[in-house]
Amino acid sequence: MLYKSTRSQAQAVASAAQVIKQGLAEDGGLFVPESIPTLTQEEIVSLCQESYPVRAAKILAKFLTDYTYEELLADCTAAYHAKSFVGGAAPLVHLHNNFEVLELWHGPTAAFKDMALQIMPRLLSRALVKTGEERTALILVATSGDTGKAALEGYKDIDRVKIMVFYPVDGVSRVQKLQMATQTGDNVNVCAIEGNFDDAQTGVKVIFGDEGMAKKLNENGYFFSSANSINWGRLAPQIVYYVSAYCDLISAGKCKPGDTFNVCVPTGNFGNIFAAYLAKLMGLPIDRLICASNSNNILTDFLRTGTYDRNRDFYLTMSPSMDILISSNLERLLYFTAGSEKTAAYMDALKSNGCYTVDADVKAEIDKNFVGYYADENETANIINETYQSYGYLSDTHTAVAISAAKQYVAETGDTHPTVIDSTASPYKFANNVYRSITGKEATNDLDALDELSAATTTEIPYPLAGLASRAVRFTEVVKRDEMADAVLKYLNI
Repeated sequence: MLYKSTRSQAQAVASAAQVIKQGLAEDGGLFVPESIPTLTQEEIVSLCQESYPVRAAKILAKFLTDYTYEELLADCTAAYHAKSFVGGAAPLVHLHNNFEVLELWHGPTAAFKDMALQIMPRLLSRALVKTGEERTALILVATSGDTGKAALEGYKDIDRVKIMVFYPVDGVSRVQKLQMATQTGDNVNVCAIEGNFDDAQTGVKVIFGDEGMAKKLNENGYFFSSANSINWGRLAPQIVYYVSAYCDLISAGKCKPGDTFNVCVPTGNFGNIFAAYLAKLMGLPIDRLICASNSNNILTDFLRTGTYDRNRDFYLTMSPSMDILISSNLERLLYFTAGSEKTAAYMDALKSNGCYTVDADVKAEIDKNFVGYYADENETANIINETYQSYGYLSDTHTAVAISAAKQYVAETGDTHPTVIDSTASPYKFANNVYRSITGKEATNDLDALDELSAATTTEIPYPLAGLASRAVRFTEVVKRDEMADAVLKYLNI
C-alpha cells in the first residue's frame, strides 16, 4: 500500500512508514492511500470473536503493509492494555431505543484521542527504523483541548522524539489546561497562544511549510512531524473502533451480519467521522454518517449547501474541542469525492478567500453518505440533563451535541437503524458545564466541580483526572501567533 497527496495528480510513492514519519505532504496536502482495502462480511464475523487489540492489528495491517502483523499486534496489545484503558477500549453502551453509545474515553487522558495516540508513537518509533532516519523527530501539535494532552501522554519519554503542543489560551477548559500544564516527561513542552484553535493550527502549518525552519532543524539533527489527525498514523487507528462497534452490535444481537447501521460523530476537524467513512468504503455496512456540530456549525452549513465559508463569527462553547472553523480532514473527503485537481483548487480558494463551493456532482456524492445537524449551547445543556434524568446516562458536552444530532436526524427521517453515537470525552473533563446542566447550579470552580459532579451523580471521577489540582504546574508560557516559531527554537535551544 502506497500513499499520495490529496493535492497531487502524481502516482502514489510514499510508504506507510514514510507518511507516518513525515505527517504532511510536501505540497501542503494530506496523505491518502492509493486504494481502499476491502473488509468482507466473513472477516467481520471472525473479528467478533477477537479482542480489541487483535481487531486493531488486523485492520491496520490492511493499510500499513510495510509493518508486519506481528509488529502491529505487539504494538496494539501494548497500546490498549487494560491498565491504560481501565474501562475497556471502545465499549458500546446502550442508551435507549436504537441508540448505542461508543465510549472512546476510557484511556489515560479520558478523551477519545487516546484511541489513536496510544498506538501512534509506537508506529512512529518503528517508522524511524524502517526509513533509516537518524534525526530526532519534533512533533508539533495544535490542540483545541484533548489532542494535546493525549499526544503528550503518548509521546512522553519516547526515544528520539520531542513534542511541543500549542493551545489557545482561552479556548480550552480549566481541566484540559491543567492536564497539559502538569504533563510529566523529559521530552515534552507546552505553550499557549493568544488566539483561537484555528490560529494555533494555522501557525503550526506555517512552521511546517517554512523551508528556513526545516533547514535550521535539519542542521541541528531534527525534523518536523505531526500528531494531529492530518497525520495518517493518527487517522488509521480511528477506523478500527467503528469496525469494533459493529462487531459488538452483532455479538449483542442488535443486528445480524450484513445489516446496516448509522454512525453519529461530534466533530470539528472531521477526522473522526472521516475514519468512519473510510470504514464504509472498506465494506463496513454503515448507512448514514451523521455529522454533529456545535454553534460553530460550519460543517452543518457545508453539508447542507456545498459551500464551506470560514468568514463567520467564531464562538467559544462548552464543547471546545469542536470550536473549529478550518476542518482539516474535510480535504481528504474532497479528494475521494472530487479528485486531487479539484481538491487543490478548493484549498487554494479557502486560503485566498476563506471559502469555496463544491461542484454539484461532488455535493451529490457527499449527500449519499453524510448529513449534518448542530446543537447550540441551550440545546447541549438540555440534552445533558434530559439524558441523565431519563436514562441515567451522564454525557459530556461533545457527546450531548452528538445525541442531539442523532435525535434530530431520527425525528426528521424516522430512520430506525441502530445508531452508534461517539462519546468522545468523559463528562468529568467538562465537569462544571455538566454539573450546571443537570443541577441548575454553579460549581464552586472548575476543579471543585469534579468532586461536586461526583457527589451529585454518585459516579466516580475517572483515574486520569483524580487529584489533578494537586499536580505541579510545569508550563505557563503564552506567546502571540507570530511568535510560535521562535518558541519552537527556544525549546530546542537553537
